Amino acid sequence: MRSAVAGELSAELRGFRDVQRLAYECAEAVAAQLRPGVTERDAARMQREWLRERGVRDWFHLPFAWFGDRTAFVNFRIPLQFFPTGRVLEPGMPFILDMAPIHRGFTADVGYSGALGPSPVHDRLLADLAAHRELILREVRERRSLREIYEDVDRLMVRQGYANRHRAYPFGVIAHKVDRVARRRWSPTVFGFGTQSLKGLVSDAVHGHRAGWSPLWSPYGFSDHPPRPGLWAVEPHIGFRGTGAKFEEILVVTDSADLEESAFWLDDDLPHVGRWAG
Repeated sequence: MRSAVAGELSAELRGFRDVQRLAYECAEAVAAQLRPGVTERDAARMQREWLRERGVRDWFHLPFAWFGDRTAFVNFRIPLQFFPTGRVLEPGMPFILDMAPIHRGFTADVGYSGALGPSPVHDRLLADLAAHRELILREVRERRSLREIYEDVDRLMVRQGYANRHRAYPFGVIAHKVDRVARRRWSPTVFGFGTQSLKGLVSDAVHGHRAGWSPLWSPYGFSDHPPRPGLWAVEPHIGFRGTGAKFEEILVVTDSADLEESAFWLDDDLPHVGRWAG
């Protein structure tokens, strides 16, 4: 995963890091263009167009955008509610931009939280997510089971006074594996998800079930195993009184006996990490 030079990424990991950085660059560019009156559908389209202009032709999933109390998945009951709507952005509203582009065969899945103007509640939520990033990395390195780590994230949210909102995702996942995808001229999507990526995830699920592991990191029994080596898109998502915030980025898990090499965040040069550093 890493070269002999400490901290230097392999060519493979650089490919994933580059597309993750591209996605976050897109998020910051679109966030800077958001104005009162823009809808979630507008924001999702802006992300698609920005990335397509830079060569993205395939997706793990198409871009999402959530405004206002939809950032906390208030009253979400069915998967269709996750898709962008005509909800209009207003001053002071929180927003989340979420996109999963595939570029040159490398996959990223990122989540960017912001607010249109001052929002002390949103700022507090985003600041408190830093503890979750630290906890997840520490416990993955300890080789705790995915299910145990999920429960510890839950407990931390409760201590902070927040609700777990990633539990509203399908299967309640906090993370899922990501992999290389074959480059093809035509890359269709089904219900917003790239067919190639879905096939890969289903294949991992089938093979993993036989071997006792899952590509989905959930609160359920099928995630009751140590972290599987590979790349995981991790997205702790917290909510408080109609405001939600999250980050999403790639965590690298290896089979190395060295503690620091056994698991590490792919990139520390990301917007939310920069905010926490002050």
